[in-house]
Amino acid sequence: MTPSQLGCLSALLAVCFFSFNDTIIKFVSGDYPLHQVVMIRSMIGFCIIVGIVMPLTGGVRAFRTKRLRAHLMRGLFVVFANMLFFLGLAAMPFADAVAIFFISPLIITVFSVIFLQETVGPWRWAAIAVGFVGVLVVMRPGTGAFQMASLLPLGAAFCYAALHMLTRKIGATESATTMAIYIQATFVIVGICAGLLMGDGRFDTFDDPSLTFLFRAWVWPDPADYPLFLGLGVGIAFAGFFISQAYRVAEAALVAPFEYLAMPLAVIFGIVVFDEWPDAVTYAGIALIVGSGLITLWRENRASAARTDPALRR
Repeated sequence: MTPSQLGCLSALLAVCFFSFNDTIIKFVSGDYPLHQVVMIRSMIGFCIIVGIVMPLTGGVRAFRTKRLRAHLMRGLFVVFANMLFFLGLAAMPFADAVAIFFISPLIITVFSVIFLQETVGPWRWAAIAVGFVGVLVVMRPGTGAFQMASLLPLGAAFCYAALHMLTRKIGATESATTMAIYIQATFVIVGICAGLLMGDGRFDTFDDPSLTFLFRAWVWPDPADYPLFLGLGVGIAFAGFFISQAYRVAEAALVAPFEYLAMPLAVIFGIVVFDEWPDAVTYAGIALIVGSGLITLWRENRASAARTDPALRR
């Protein structure tokens, strides 16, 4: 398997785990505070990585790094990306939040040019423009359907793109396991600090679902929810490993479009689990976003072929 193929397969597996994870978090967002959910999830995920993934991928060497500052910065980017997205998810339909967040692969493509000096041609620039239009269609700014909460997954998308630029920067020297370990450790630390600061619910004075999800007091989990928290931990452990692997071994502009599998999964989970049926305008925006990703993928494949066969350069 070539590095490009491994990167694409890893991205597809990561998306499946992330979608599973997002569904559970939206499901429990009415009962638990976000920082408690994230801390429990990440503690379980950390144990899985250390106990299962790490022994199979080099052992304790995975803890060794000479780029601790980059790992911590990367961890903070993913913490903010997750927090913003989950807060938006608590107040918005599942498919809408995911659709807006999926401006991130387009931002990744732009960032890959700015920070990684990767080449992007006119077709992919056009696809980026189409994708941005699709996000605007879903958000509907200036209309009565616009929600301030829709800015949260948009902010998450920029943090997520920055995260993967750092992944590409340090991927040559750091393993996917090492990156996953330090991300989960950052989540645990942030979750504990947030719990100490506002776990008593003193700031829970808002009527907004996103802010209530953020500031709600900690409660002991219902035993019936233990399988959900276990699923969150398992899901985030493998999602973090596979997405780190994807951006470590393949070009960011190639891997990013494969994450669009999350879009149809979001529609399906939204309908089946939450009885949320996207309207025609949302479907139109989703079509533009997914279409832009497919165009990006097609042009990347053609560019890769042209690098090996000059006859295809036109």
